Amino acid sequence: MDLFTAIKERRACRKFLPVPVSEELIGRILEAATWAPSPLNSQPWEFIVITDQQYKERIFSEGERCRQWALEKSGWKWLGDYKVDFLTFAPAIIAVIGDPKRTGVDMFQEEGTVAYQHACAAAIQNMNLAAHALGLCSLWFTLFDKKAMREILGVAPEKTPLALVCLGKADGEPRPVPRKDVKEKTTYLR
Repeated sequence: MDLFTAIKERRACRKFLPVPVSEELIGRILEAATWAPSPLNSQPWEFIVITDQQYKERIFSEGERCRQWALEKSGWKWLGDYKVDFLTFAPAIIAVIGDPKRTGVDMFQEEGTVAYQHACAAAIQNMNLAAHALGLCSLWFTLFDKKAMREILGVAPEKTPLALVCLGKADGEPRPVPRKDVKEKTTYLR
């Protein structure tokens, strides 16, 4: 698959068929993740593959708790209709865990340790593109409390659960999402 086609055609998916994702495909997706750039080649990511239904139920409960909290806090009406039940139906979920100690020179800068998060985000994008190229759909999910997710997944306190990537075969065709013209989002300093 052409890279630019993959970038344009990849969509977030919230409806999955009940078809398991093979360990081989998960392995290929994780390998793609590890080829992401990182500061000082620190590779600050770790991955937890979740297929156990009990863990998915606990993750769903945390996502639903955070959805309710966000609805109350923000007043965003669309959150009332937003369902997170796909967390229980996704055949596989990959938790992306970042290690703040494996960041770059930014650890000495005023704004602090964020480069490890950027590297993990690049790994997540690689995962999404690899899943799409392999005929799967995916969703980058962050609506959870990091402390609660640490407890659910048994993550050490010094590491940060940054995202969950839900994987599976799409149940239906995910719809395209409009994008603004690049000219609206770009400034050239000449």
